[in-house]
Amino acid sequence: MHQTENCLLKLDRMNKALRHQEPDRVPVSDFFWGGFLQRWREELGLSAGTDIYRYYDLDWQVVSPNMDPHIRPFEILNDDATEVTVRTGFGATIRKKFDQAMPAFLAFETSTIEEMASFQFDDAFDERRYLRQGDDQINGVGDGFARDIAPFVDRIAAIYEDFPVFGSVCEAHEMLWRIIGSENVMLWMGLYPDAIARFVERLHEFNLGLLRAQIQAAQGRLAGIVIWGDVAYKKGMLFSPAFWRQHFKPGVKAMIDECHSHGLPVIYHGCGNVSRIFEDFIEIGVDAYNPLEAKAGLDVVELRRRYGHGIGFCGNMDVQLWAAGSREALRAAVLTKLNAAKGGGFIFQSDHSVPSNVPGESYDYVVQLVRSHGVYPLRLDEFDLADVY
Repeated sequence: MHQTENCLLKLDRMNKALRHQEPDRVPVSDFFWGGFLQRWREELGLSAGTDIYRYYDLDWQVVSPNMDPHIRPFEILNDDATEVTVRTGFGATIRKKFDQAMPAFLAFETSTIEEMASFQFDDAFDERRYLRQGDDQINGVGDGFARDIAPFVDRIAAIYEDFPVFGSVCEAHEMLWRIIGSENVMLWMGLYPDAIARFVERLHEFNLGLLRAQIQAAQGRLAGIVIWGDVAYKKGMLFSPAFWRQHFKPGVKAMIDECHSHGLPVIYHGCGNVSRIFEDFIEIGVDAYNPLEAKAGLDVVELRRRYGHGIGFCGNMDVQLWAAGSREALRAAVLTKLNAAKGGGFIFQSDHSVPSNVPGESYDYVVQLVRSHGVYPLRLDEFDLADVY
């Protein structure tokens, strides 16, 4: 299996951008809600099976293995025409209403400190995670619902010839809340910080195993890795930056070092406003930060002014503006954001993912703007900012 010439061009484009060099044009891709994809196809008059990544010839995709701590089929607790309730390999009971975008987490098997201390993980190198189809929470229960997910290696193979493929792994907090629930995470950090710290160490070991195993299973077909790690909300950190630095940061650094030892760049995905630890991400070698939520007060142009080319940026296009903005407002926002691409170091995407309230024509217009104005040397017209470079 060989990558096409066009795919190799995309790979060169992504690699140059992540090395802070100017490629032929600014890379662009995104994550899409199922409801948006349906709307996009309908509004643009496309067939039901149209693949948005291929339609726009986007520059990269992410494929995630089975990261459930316990490899097991979903336990179906309720299933009817309107919703399904399942218990997953994280031990989470989740209700997915089909007419709502995101699922509700109802309960967690691990609900005491003692249960957390005795929690056991299935082997991170178990081939079922990579070579077999099956149920898993992260791929199966989100804005949609799916069972019997195709094997990780097969999903890579399906797009490898045409797209740079990034693998996917969670950091410790992203795993922790899925196992014990967000309320217990916050409470137990305060009541039982040492117990949380010990479990976080075990999560680091498990996640590093998942990373190493998927790199091995992919057999050289990965172009990079996304680390998922939400540790903030709209106004700031979910918990103390000092606690994050002491207990979470070392595990993230270990995964970044592992990726870099294989020549794989890292895009770290963290929602919310992480300003208080942004310099830490630079210190431990994050190649690009995503999604830079505009609604959390982050502005990629200001970040470029502040940090220069110490880190790459991926995202920051305000989906609320995409949903309601005029063509004039969209043009102003897109061309202004593209200032951050001067000298490379910028991948154009939304500030999280593209939701159902975004008109298909608006997204189409934005992609065309990036394709026309994001060719180097950039042509930003009246929105060119001389102090950003």
